[in-house]
Amino acid sequence: KLTSLALQPVIAPELLHGRVHLKCSYSPPFPEPPAQYRVLWSRLSSPGKREQIHHETTPQPFSYVEVDGANLCLGDTVFCTVTAFRRGTPEQQSLPEDSKGFYAGIKFLPESLEIAEDGKEHVLTVLSTVPIACPGQDDFCKITLQLSTEDLGKSSQVPGPPDIVLSACQVDLLAGPCSGSSCAAATVTVTAVTDFVRDGNRGSRVSAEPVAPRDLLWRAYTPRDVKVTVRDLPTGNCYSFTDPHIITFDGWRYDNYKIGTFLLCRSESRAFEVHVRQWDCGGHRSAAACNCGVAAQ
Repeated sequence: KLTSLALQPVIAPELLHGRVHLKCSYSPPFPEPPAQYRVLWSRLSSPGKREQIHHETTPQPFSYVEVDGANLCLGDTVFCTVTAFRRGTPEQQSLPEDSKGFYAGIKFLPESLEIAEDGKEHVLTVLSTVPIACPGQDDFCKITLQLSTEDLGKSSQVPGPPDIVLSACQVDLLAGPCSGSSCAAATVTVTAVTDFVRDGNRGSRVSAEPVAPRDLLWRAYTPRDVKVTVRDLPTGNCYSFTDPHIITFDGWRYDNYKIGTFLLCRSESRAFEVHVRQWDCGGHRSAAACNCGVAAQ
């Protein structure tokens, strides 16, 4: 009997006649390849459950299914299951072999991010696992994605700075040949906002939405979000108060009774400095100055 033949089915995206297809390829065993293959295509309908979308019997070592927006849509995770048998003896068949699940649609890589309030930029790749098709359009072909951020757990009624910012509000996925499971890709950087607030670790998400696509396939599709966790970092503080007493970032204390405009602090790593202006407020009885103005760049 035919048992495990190591057919190793693999799904890859392909553009056929301007339409998006998935191709299931499998390796015929040697030295005696079976004459027929039974290929079952299925999609993940709910966690742990699949539903059949297409099946065929073919002598070819491959099978196609179209991402048509009806039986198979963007956002689906697809599998192909292959069984081999010899013509004339269909009851003698190999054990069915499953491909890995293929996600058809837009992916963020990495699928989640953990970043800190340190000003560093983190690269987020947006890629399409299916070809970009522009039916009836011979010139420049692309899908534009509108990117947005949302702070999870923050009330929309309470305004405040966002927890993360993006380097771009839109990215273009340009049509081109597929390489592996990537058919088009673009990058954007994500940075955590330094908000000078001790608000603990917070969650945000980045969303993408196709902008006015011509292809019907993309119109009803909303890609998965990517979750970004912002790790809170302790904030340093310095002070100048009353007549004026100074406390530095590292806790050193001194007094400055002089009148004039002074540089309170300056960053050595970025364009940031604070000036203070002090006026006489002690009169004839004591030599004292008080803060009367501040300017920050």
